Amino acid sequence: MTAHPAETVHDALRDEAREESWWLPDPDGFAACALSSSAHTVAEARRFTRVTLRSWRVCADATEDTALVVSELVSNALRYGSPAADERAPGTPLRFCPAWLALTRQESAVLCAVSDTGTTTPVVTAQDPLAESGRGLHIVDQLSAEWGWTSPDASGKTVWATVPVRG
Repeated sequence: MTAHPAETVHDALRDEAREESWWLPDPDGFAACALSSSAHTVAEARRFTRVTLRSWRVCADATEDTALVVSELVSNALRYGSPAADERAPGTPLRFCPAWLALTRQESAVLCAVSDTGTTTPVVTAQDPLAESGRGLHIVDQLSAEWGWTSPDASGKTVWATVPVRG
């Protein structure tokens, strides 16, 4: 258990969080964040990751690597893991994506997991140096010790990555 007071982290995040987000930081090694499909979601996920990992006293390099991995996982969840407008249940707001980001501090790594309602599995595409997109999972692969996903079911899937903690 870290000596960092949970109230300080929680209060800071609650004050900064947008009303469509839900944040649950914890100094003991687990934190979770609900994701929306707003334009700010990826930036909020990065900020949540940085604040949480700093409260766990994770070194700066590993914190930045983890924030980048989280950015890619969240971007993919928003882009590919949420149902298209015509697949949404009637009355479901278009701005809401039922997705979650969870961080777990392990002995020598941070486990990042992003759960979404999509049933398609991640696909690593061939790298094209002129393409405007398609590099996200390559970045995840380079920065993580390992990564993968759960088998999709009716509730969706979770894509996860373990980022080593150095120093």
